[in-house]
Amino acid sequence: MAQPGFFELFGFGPEGWGAALLTGAMMTIVIALSGFAIGACIGVLGAWVKISGGVVGRAIAGAYTTVLRGIPDLLVIYLFYFGGSAAISAIGRLFGNDGFIGFPGLLAGALAVGITSGAQQTEVFRGAFRAVHPGELEAAIACGMPRFLRFRRIIAPLTLRHALPGMGNVWQVVLKESALVSVTGVVELLRQSQIGAGSSGLPFDFYVVAAALYLAISTVSGLALNAAERRTRIGTRRNP
Repeated sequence: MAQPGFFELFGFGPEGWGAALLTGAMMTIVIALSGFAIGACIGVLGAWVKISGGVVGRAIAGAYTTVLRGIPDLLVIYLFYFGGSAAISAIGRLFGNDGFIGFPGLLAGALAVGITSGAQQTEVFRGAFRAVHPGELEAAIACGMPRFLRFRRIIAPLTLRHALPGMGNVWQVVLKESALVSVTGVVELLRQSQIGAGSSGLPFDFYVVAAALYLAISTVSGLALNAAERRTRIGTRRNP
């Protein structure tokens, strides 16, 4: 039986894998966005603790960033998936269910990616806050701004301006980490490519298309982040 042509194989016809690959790409984006958002929330909290927390809080935040940046991301995903499955199975046994109950793979992957990226974003936000000139904060205090107004008008915008380049780098890492979530059974872009490669016997073709899709997602998101960075720098003096 003759092999289908490239456009037929990756088209949207009855023998095409186009729809399946696009669905996998959408799942990749969902995992990456979820993990990045979770990591951003953790990063803001971790940076605040490292800057303004007490001795115990700073020690906990420091241990978190040190440990999570030193453990392989795949291991963190395994810990979340199998640890969550063990906990749910134990709860199930309390209610008479003796079988294995798997932790949702998508949730485990998003949480694991979020926890690992949170360690990186903690340092990004901490460094961004340190980059804010103290005189700007002192001027806001001298003007009598309440704490929340000072945070909303001065601290948050200026910190975000300095943090965006680092957040862009973290996003690229998170996007690539999303491919590891396939070990939990989630059919994202790389896993769908593996399925197609095994079914068609054309692994090179599928992995090249997967690489092109990853590059497209990375390029579009990079352009969006660059546009956001330029917007936050409107009205600022540029270095020659």
